[in-house]
Amino acid sequence: MTQINTNWILAFFGALVALELVKSSQSNEYMKREHSLVRPFQGVGVILPHWDFLGSTMVTSNYIRLTPDLQSKSGALWNYSPVMGRNWEVHVGFKVHGKGNELFGDGFAIWYTKDRMQTGPVFGSKDYFSGLAIILDTYSNHNGPHNHQHPYLSAMVNNGTWSYDHDRDGTHTQLAGCEVRFRNVDYETFISIRYENDVLSVSTDLENRNEWKNCFVVNNVELPTGYYFGLSATTGDLSDNHDIHSFKFFDIDTTITHEEIMRRTNIIPNAKTFEPPREHKDDPKPGMSNAKIFFILLFVVLVTAGVAIFAISYFKDRNARKRFY
Repeated sequence: MTQINTNWILAFFGALVALELVKSSQSNEYMKREHSLVRPFQGVGVILPHWDFLGSTMVTSNYIRLTPDLQSKSGALWNYSPVMGRNWEVHVGFKVHGKGNELFGDGFAIWYTKDRMQTGPVFGSKDYFSGLAIILDTYSNHNGPHNHQHPYLSAMVNNGTWSYDHDRDGTHTQLAGCEVRFRNVDYETFISIRYENDVLSVSTDLENRNEWKNCFVVNNVELPTGYYFGLSATTGDLSDNHDIHSFKFFDIDTTITHEEIMRRTNIIPNAKTFEPPREHKDDPKPGMSNAKIFFILLFVVLVTAGVAIFAISYFKDRNARKRFY
């Protein structure tokens, strides 16, 4: 009886192991290595397989730092293989952290664009881009009627003719967005970007719970095949470490034909539905800063003191002359 039970237990665990091996095999086929980054990173500091990097980007075995926590830094990381699948999903593991507790910036962006390896003012990459930008903005540039809390996650689809409005945090061109909290936590944070049958879905795992939380879903988003993935970050007067821990690309196409893939290379990026545009209002003119007020008052005091000293000296000299007559 004991032998039978032992055989049954061994058979049961053997079946579990076989099932896990099958899952692992399917998972490896599902994830495309040529578009992915998985630790430990090879070619530390010099060459990164399937990816190029520029600017202040630093590659270590455990993370890729797009910018250090220093002012006026910019870095980027670009995959050099075009994506030839219509439907895909991307999981990005990252950490944004730095010394600043109240003031920090500026954030980073995940790109799916026609052009690659081009620097510019939009989180370290070019403006007037063609494709998709997923933006994780940590600093609020705008405090007017369309302000939201930061950090803020948003999406923008561009056909190459629109400029990202940095002064207003892109609120006039975004598809959708949500407030997020991912900065200065002790664990790795994640974002999921899924594009399937012209539906763009973005979710996050920012609380170390190993579960996705929906940020937004946008229908009728048309993106071409043949574009490139990239990541970029920038700092200005404020700064942060922007670290990428993983980038996993999953091909979720099932029956798409080669003809369909090639046809979609000619699509112009567009979105038929988007967040209702907010009224464009100019920012109120900023008042004088405390420093400016201080220097103005100091100038007035010095001028007044100078006039007073001149007047006292003048009248003393005049009175002294009268005594000689």
